[in-house]
Amino acid sequence: MPEQQQVNPPQHQAQQPGIQAQMDPIPESEPRISSGSKKLEGKIAIVTGGDSGIGRAVSVAFAAEGADVVIAYLNEETDAQETVRLVEKHGQRCVALRGDAGTPAFAAEIVSRTLTEFSQIDIVVNNAAEQHVQQSIEDIEPKQLEETFRTNVFAMFYLVRAALPHLQKGASIINTTSVTAYRGSPKLLDYSASKGAIVAFTRSLSQQLVERGIRVNAVAPGPIWTPLIPATFSADEVAEFGSKAPMKRPGQPNEVAPCYVFLASEDTSFMSGQVLHPNGGEVING
Repeated sequence: MPEQQQVNPPQHQAQQPGIQAQMDPIPESEPRISSGSKKLEGKIAIVTGGDSGIGRAVSVAFAAEGADVVIAYLNEETDAQETVRLVEKHGQRCVALRGDAGTPAFAAEIVSRTLTEFSQIDIVVNNAAEQHVQQSIEDIEPKQLEETFRTNVFAMFYLVRAALPHLQKGASIINTTSVTAYRGSPKLLDYSASKGAIVAFTRSLSQQLVERGIRVNAVAPGPIWTPLIPATFSADEVAEFGSKAPMKRPGQPNEVAPCYVFLASEDTSFMSGQVLHPNGGEVING
């Protein structure tokens, strides 16, 4: 087994899902390469958890390709406004909505506000998530289990159900799962289980919607440098986060975002029910 090494300064945040503005270094959100192809021009995208991390990078990447974006976030006001700024920097509109993605009422509000502002929905990215370290299943209380699945899984059901009547042929739904769905994680038992549920949700929903011409795919990131990391692990664990990956470092959000652009675009018109794996070189089944 490769030895762990420090790849980032030790740090910890005391709240979930974490604040990107407090991280050192700040995760990279801007696209690494701007193609200028505008492959999402005229599209309207919803991105949950769009205030920071992968969600922010996806929102900015969509904007760089010509899409307007509606982001949903829990309570990270400063981070959300920075995402708005970055999207607008690319000449696109961004609407930020604050609320709990794990409730049917907020899912309905996201869809309603999107239609009010833009009159259409073309892309739905289910990305909001939470995770909590526990040493044993005996330490996972019912409240934690319910909250993890409400945020990570129920939120996807609620948003898709609310958005579906407004999605047309050619629309794309993209769900964020995790490498832990495939290899497990002993200290993130409920989180890993929820991510496995997302893989099954993606595959089943893709079969249900194929006749309607709506594609459903997922992305399973490996260790990515997002606010969820210092909000989950101890300072020492954060310092070594990603060092076990074959590339011996955590990925940046803007190294994951191109997967979402790919799945949202017509480049993947013949793909549905699939999962992409930006994970630093780890070979897994799936």
